[in-house]
Amino acid sequence: MEQTTEDILRKVRELEIKSKKLATHFFTGEFHSAFKGKGMRFREVRDYTAGDDVRFIDWNVSARFSHPFTKVFEEERELSVMLLIDISTSNLFGTRMRSKCEAINEVAAMLAFNVIKNNDKVGAVLFGNEVELYIPPKKGRMHVLYLVRELLSREPCCAGTNIYDAIRYFNRNIKQRSIAFVISDFVGEGYFHDLKVIGKKHDVIGIKISDPADEDLPKVGLLELMDSETGELRWVNTNNVAVRYNYRLHFLKNQEECKQAFRKAGAELLEVRTNDDYIKILQHFFQKRK
Repeated sequence: MEQTTEDILRKVRELEIKSKKLATHFFTGEFHSAFKGKGMRFREVRDYTAGDDVRFIDWNVSARFSHPFTKVFEEERELSVMLLIDISTSNLFGTRMRSKCEAINEVAAMLAFNVIKNNDKVGAVLFGNEVELYIPPKKGRMHVLYLVRELLSREPCCAGTNIYDAIRYFNRNIKQRSIAFVISDFVGEGYFHDLKVIGKKHDVIGIKISDPADEDLPKVGLLELMDSETGELRWVNTNNVAVRYNYRLHFLKNQEECKQAFRKAGAELLEVRTNDDYIKILQHFFQKRK
């Protein structure tokens, strides 16, 4: 059923309330302290005291006042966060608490609201079989509300998942070092090399969303299944042991390839199922990063 504008606005508001509550109770300071800023910047000079690093003595100022002064630096903490969000049709699938699409939306919204809570910038690349929308990184509540509204209302123009194009688009358009969250079920190939390219420049974290039925085919007899990426229909005998075994094997192969791709890119990968408490998974990840 097609969503009305009122439905979308209501969902945006619900996600904002939920994300703010989570940010207050679970992620206060953890998100920001889990990531480093862009570098060090000069703040001021002050009197040199015993124990200060002599390499930072400001000789010009010291000569002018006939007294040693040292430079003081501080870390640049402003972060730029990009969310590469998979909106392809394969994410409409779900058998438990929520669909993969709903899980992706919640995770993305929660991350976006956490970013602006720390007065940092957040942007997004929405992609399916191609890049559907680019939202440049900015600050502010209104910007995040716009981002979440577009995420909830936009539908892919065609079937398929092209992670390759999304990563390449991000690499071409984002020149400043950023934190990049790639949120997808990773049903797709051909992105491994480009993941290594952005992994050298950016801090990349993958969040792989899956449903328990992606891994294990239930034993319920003869089923007509449709491939949500291609629209292909196929009858499957789920009572057949070999069918269920090959189904699971395909999932585990994709999972291992994904892990290897992120490991080789020097990036991190989180695995979240639709029936998982993703808050605990993310909280543990932020604490570990600190």
